[in-house]
Amino acid sequence: MSPTQRTRTASSPRSDLTDLMNVGKAVAGYFQRTGITQISELAGRDPVEIYEEMCEADGQRLDPCLLDTVMSAVDQADGKPARPWWSYTAHRKQLLDE
Repeated sequence: MSPTQRTRTASSPRSDLTDLMNVGKAVAGYFQRTGITQISELAGRDPVEIYEEMCEADGQRLDPCLLDTVMSAVDQADGKPARPWWSYTAHRKQLLDE
C-alpha cells in the first residue's frame, strides 16, 4: 500500500464502490446504472431489489452470482466484515428457492 493509499484509508471513509471486496469496474458499472455510485447508498438496502433493478436496467436476466456480489456489498456497507461473493451462494439459493 502506498503512503497516499494509507493516508486516504486512515483519514477518510470509503466511498468508491470498487473499495468493496468483490466489486470491480464491471460490477460498479451495474450499480451505477441503477443510480448507486457511493458505498453509503447501499447501506440498509435490499440486495434482491438492487439486483432486480440491475436486471431491469440491463434489459435481461443477469447471472445470479451477481446477486451474491450485491449481497456481499450491502453487508459491507452495513458494517459487516467483507466475505467472498461465493460465501453468499447457498443463502441466495435458499432465498430464491433455487
